[in-house]
Amino acid sequence: MRGVRWDALFADMELQVEAMDADARAAEVAELTRAERSAVHLTDRLRAGLAGPVEVVVRTGARVTGEMVDVAASWLLLQDGAREHLVPTAALVTVRGAPLGVAPGQGSPLRRLGLGHALRALARDRCVVRLETLGGPVVGRLDAVGADHVDVGLVDVADHRPSGVRDTVLLSAVGVVSRL
Repeated sequence: MRGVRWDALFADMELQVEAMDADARAAEVAELTRAERSAVHLTDRLRAGLAGPVEVVVRTGARVTGEMVDVAASWLLLQDGAREHLVPTAALVTVRGAPLGVAPGQGSPLRRLGLGHALRALARDRCVVRLETLGGPVVGRLDAVGADHVDVGLVDVADHRPSGVRDTVLLSAVGVVSRL
């Protein structure tokens, strides 16, 4: 009878140790998960949601909804019907619809290009764009793209005819560039 008590005591102690080990492992897994999540960039999450709908709000207060067409380190491209919106990631305030999954950066040369490269492509196309800036909207054609600014040849909003006026806009003030 006495041997049975000792066996029960040892069995109980063994269960307690196993429970403590399981709790320690669960805490360790949770900590590792948090540490891994802390290394995830928003663009990696957005890339996992390509072709999905999102709504973004930028620091200018502009709200843009569309399908995510492409994502690079410094910009994302949204398609809203026939309109395209180039959004600098530095201008993002909130993103609704960001997936929880992650897609790491790919070696595509396009995705390695910065915001300036994307803006220079728009300048080459000579298309009319609307820049949502901290100072208000600017509508025109991109004439030249510098390291930290863009020159915009302003156009009449109604008929897109050149006005003869040029504004220089700091890239840090740009929230969205929409092709009209």
